[in-house]
Amino acid sequence: MTEQIPESWQPILEPVLDSPESRRLGGWLRTEEEEAGKTVYPPRGCRLRALELTPLDEVRVVILGQDPYHGPGQAMGLSFSVPQGEKVPPSLRNIYKELESDCGIPRPEHGDLTGWARQGVLLLNNTLTVEAGKAGSHAGQGWDAVTDACVAAVAAQPVPSVFILWGSHAQAKARRIEGLSDVRDGGKHCVITSPHPSPLSAHRGFFGSRPFSRANAFLNAHGRGRIDWAHTDRALRS
Repeated sequence: MTEQIPESWQPILEPVLDSPESRRLGGWLRTEEEEAGKTVYPPRGCRLRALELTPLDEVRVVILGQDPYHGPGQAMGLSFSVPQGEKVPPSLRNIYKELESDCGIPRPEHGDLTGWARQGVLLLNNTLTVEAGKAGSHAGQGWDAVTDACVAAVAAQPVPSVFILWGSHAQAKARRIEGLSDVRDGGKHCVITSPHPSPLSAHRGFFGSRPFSRANAFLNAHGRGRIDWAHTDRALRS
């Protein structure tokens, strides 16, 4: 692994990245990029961007994605997010539609969710790399151990957080995390589940699920403050 682990996550991830599985992942990635000459997204230096922008002790909400976008210029190390200037992908368009319906926030013209990440929304993909043009191509190569450790670390924090799990993949991952349980099941966290915002499934219950207002209601009730989901350019510069 060539990525620098952000300081707050080092006690969690250094033991994981020193494991045989993670060393195999690092070697495999080097072979794919340097020897096979394959293009991998996001580029080096951006693969732990979600952890860099959202320190462990500042996490208030976790939104789990599956793997990075596999088109050129899209992946930026944050789940569902693309840089300003890139076309807003279909799933993110549906997220914006639900945000408008839920909170009355006009749909942003860009897809950069950095403003959310800087407020404590951990935008974490399960798999942190992908081969160009091949969705899901790096699944099962060892990233699960890294991202499982991140989610487990948030679940183990002494303060309550919100976990927004869209689709069966994110929900299955959460079930593997020891200590992560809904307040309804005796846990301290709020776990919000719904179908994925993909155009293939959004109409099966994602629309109308109101994840943003529900997350803020829980955070307010537990003294953790609201997320400003209107991630304006001002929020991005702050």
